[in-house]
Amino acid sequence: MADVQKMSSQSSDLQASDIYQFYARQTHLIDSGRHADWASTFLDEGEFHSPTYPEPAIGKDALVGISQAFAETALAANEVRRHIMTNIWIRQTNAGLCKVECVLLVTATSSDCTRVLRTMNITDDLAYQSGFWKVNYRVVRATP
Repeated sequence: MADVQKMSSQSSDLQASDIYQFYARQTHLIDSGRHADWASTFLDEGEFHSPTYPEPAIGKDALVGISQAFAETALAANEVRRHIMTNIWIRQTNAGLCKVECVLLVTATSSDCTRVLRTMNITDDLAYQSGFWKVNYRVVRATP
């Protein structure tokens, strides 16, 4: 029995590590302007719901558009903007599926300072597909 529990714990640790890497990769992709690569971290018909944008982004083209809009807004403000994902909490896992909650900080750096633009709560439904975790459904909510 102890071996089964140990194996389970090791599997969970490996899965958690993969999910943390997923979020690190995803934020680097959007922040570096790799729009199509960022969109590919979602399933083909993945959904992104955020109060920052007027409509949900559903599917690759709309997701690329969200990433481009983020980059264009930063450029227009003459800032470097970053996504910082923290407090990643893997709430539920089933075979190839999981629910994750985390906190997102969006920062803006100009020539004279860095400030936090907004903090958001994110809830993701992830699916494991072809060796990678991908977002099926993301909800972004403003923190009170």
